[in-house]
Amino acid sequence: MHPIRLKQRALLKEPLSLCILLLMFFCAYNTFQAQNEKPSDFDNTLKNLQGFWPKKHQTIDSIFSRFDSDSLALKDLIIKSGKADALEVESYALNKLGEIYRNIPSYDAALEAHFKAEKLAQQAKNIPLEVISLNMIGVVYRRMDLIKPALDYHKKALDIANSVKDPSQELKSSIAVSQNSMGNIYLTLKQYDLAVEQFEKSLIIEKQYGNKLGLAINYHNLGYADEAKGLLDLALENYKRSLDYNEQINSEVGRVICFISIGQVYIKQEKYNDAKVIIEEALKKALLLGDQFYISYAYINLGWAQKELNMDEEAEFNLKKGLEVSETYGLKTSIVDAHKHLSDFYKKQNDFKTSLFHYKEAIELEKTIFTERNMQYVSDIIVQYENEAKNNQIIQLANENELVKSKMQRNQTIFWFAILALVITAGIMIAINRNRQLRHEKQILTLEQDMLRSQMNPHFIFNSLNSIKLYIINNEKENAVYYLNKFSKFIRKILIASTEKEISLEDELDTMQLYMNIENIRFSNDINFTVDVAPGINTSNIRVPSLILQPFLENALWHGLSSKKEDKQIELKVYKDTDAFITISITDNGIGRKASESINRDRIIKRKSVGLTITKARLTNFSKRFTADYKMEIEDLYDDQNVPVGTKVVVAIPIHSNSLKTA
Repeated sequence: MHPIRLKQRALLKEPLSLCILLLMFFCAYNTFQAQNEKPSDFDNTLKNLQGFWPKKHQTIDSIFSRFDSDSLALKDLIIKSGKADALEVESYALNKLGEIYRNIPSYDAALEAHFKAEKLAQQAKNIPLEVISLNMIGVVYRRMDLIKPALDYHKKALDIANSVKDPSQELKSSIAVSQNSMGNIYLTLKQYDLAVEQFEKSLIIEKQYGNKLGLAINYHNLGYADEAKGLLDLALENYKRSLDYNEQINSEVGRVICFISIGQVYIKQEKYNDAKVIIEEALKKALLLGDQFYISYAYINLGWAQKELNMDEEAEFNLKKGLEVSETYGLKTSIVDAHKHLSDFYKKQNDFKTSLFHYKEAIELEKTIFTERNMQYVSDIIVQYENEAKNNQIIQLANENELVKSKMQRNQTIFWFAILALVITAGIMIAINRNRQLRHEKQILTLEQDMLRSQMNPHFIFNSLNSIKLYIINNEKENAVYYLNKFSKFIRKILIASTEKEISLEDELDTMQLYMNIENIRFSNDINFTVDVAPGINTSNIRVPSLILQPFLENALWHGLSSKKEDKQIELKVYKDTDAFITISITDNGIGRKASESINRDRIIKRKSVGLTITKARLTNFSKRFTADYKMEIEDLYDDQNVPVGTKVVVAIPIHSNSLKTA
């Protein structure tokens, strides 16, 4: 009989109809209890929180652990915590509900609950809850005999937990769970010594924190490894240690597991009556738990014991019942065990035809399970997590995978055709991607050329030089030299910036200061331009598109302040509202956009500005390699009498790059 690695089941002799009636009565009683006791107890618990939802898993568990077997309370908790945006509590409740679904078993519902819990834990950035969710997903896949995804999720949980430099008790407990799970995988591969090493590592952590449930699980798994190696006395000792811890924490599930495992050892020791008694006791508990995984193994083990006691009628009934439950719920390992024991039973009855049928069914299903477990993948995991020199064991695992390799050799022609198709497809994709990159680079180059033409506007250059000329004519040599120096610096910065796609915010602000100094000549230095950088912002480390602010300042000057008589002000502020953006606001106290548009319509020579369109396109391209897109708002300002008092432009430029996002 193939024993249970994680959980085991028991059996009872009562007729099926009576068992079903007992189960229905138990479920109805639980529902009645939940409906009549939960509201006051559960609602009072929520009321005591006073709207302050806990975030740490340990705190959450201390508050709500008494409801972890009450599906109605957990569903209510999921709804209420969801409405309150309490992500951590909702994740905890979903994991507990997933455990209930797993034990029914309803694996699809369990996986859905655990995946939702993982997503919420990620949103809350709660690593302990995320690791717990990943381990729960791995457990469900193990129960489904899907070893590859089980390993994936246990490995992911272990990687995340080990990435924390100073792990908490919760994380260390999760590491112990992952190590225990890896040990169970080694049991599947019949690598018992490797399994024992993992269980002993897990035991060290569980003993450190006095986790009796973890101790119970690990001692039981050690017992299974000992039993598989033929060390029955040592196995029985470890099973009884596990049972003792389960008694201390009053775990009914743990009792069922240990009763069946102890009974199985009794059968191998030929203590058939002792085995029958303890397995029958386990079945009573298993039926009340309603977990079909336990129930199937309980029927199978009891039938095995009865077969050895020559209780042929009862043995046949219970073995068939175990097979029926296993097939109904897709418990593949249980199905294999049931067929093997039925084959032995009918062989004993000299019904060789039926015996051969069950034997073939067991062998065929075992081959299917072998393929699904993907032994090569498991070998890779062993290499990753076992840094010691275990080359001989890895070679053995590779030999066990010869069946897969032989199939690959038979399909070699198909494989090479597939490789050729992949190469052709990759070549096409590379060509398409390269063409897309070239178009994108051409678009960027066009934008940069348009930007340069916008900054090197001939009207601006002519007017600036003309203003400086007036200083010379009026014999204002100092002003002429001062502004000529400013103008030359500005032209040099424009030419340098035109060769760079982005510059530091510090350089951008310096360039804008030069631009405003030059433009201010034509306004008789009436414009008060100020720059305010919030404390804590290092402008030299922040990158922005070159000359990105000039169009906004130009609009403020020519559309906002050019028609105003006096008190002309432009204020530029740099600050951070969130960690993802640097925000720049440009505020003028001009006549407003509506009045400016009206004046512009009446002008014979109209000033056409394309700078804003180019700026938006450049910001769009700049944002493609960041986690967020740029934001821009233009706000019309009014006083208390609804009279326009200026315009405010707010630009939020992303600063956190994303390596997964391509330009």
